[in-house]
Amino acid sequence: MTDMNKEAISVLNDLIETSKDGQAGFKTCAEDIKHPELKTLFINRAADCGTAAAELQSAVRSMGGDPQTSTSVSGDLHRRWVDVKSMFTGKGEEAVLNEAERGEDHAMKAYRDAMEKIHKHNLAGIRDLVERQYHGVQRNHDQVKALRNQARARS
Repeated sequence: MTDMNKEAISVLNDLIETSKDGQAGFKTCAEDIKHPELKTLFINRAADCGTAAAELQSAVRSMGGDPQTSTSVSGDLHRRWVDVKSMFTGKGEEAVLNEAERGEDHAMKAYRDAMEKIHKHNLAGIRDLVERQYHGVQRNHDQVKALRNQARARS
């Protein structure tokens, strides 16, 4: 396996963890929210993150690598923190949307970092996949932020 393949696999495995974190985070948001339309949105976003992770895993396998299969430690810790915090502050619509946006902020940073590594190491073979997924993360972030702003305006 070439060094370039190893670097590409490393970048993709980092994004798999990020996608798995998003899947788990959106699933938690869906469980915590009462509003039926938001619940559906979060369920759909969790499924989208699962699809993104599967796509990245397939790319890793096609390069001869072993794909990541779990969430990150930091993502697990964040979800535990949200659980503890919600015991004291409640699981209102705005609070859940705040945490969803925070998770999407993390995902956007992870994808921007990945794109920097792709450019730095000239990993053109994975550029289109990562850029396409980044645009999906950006769309999720913007939608969650707009919903959070609406919830904030109502309160």
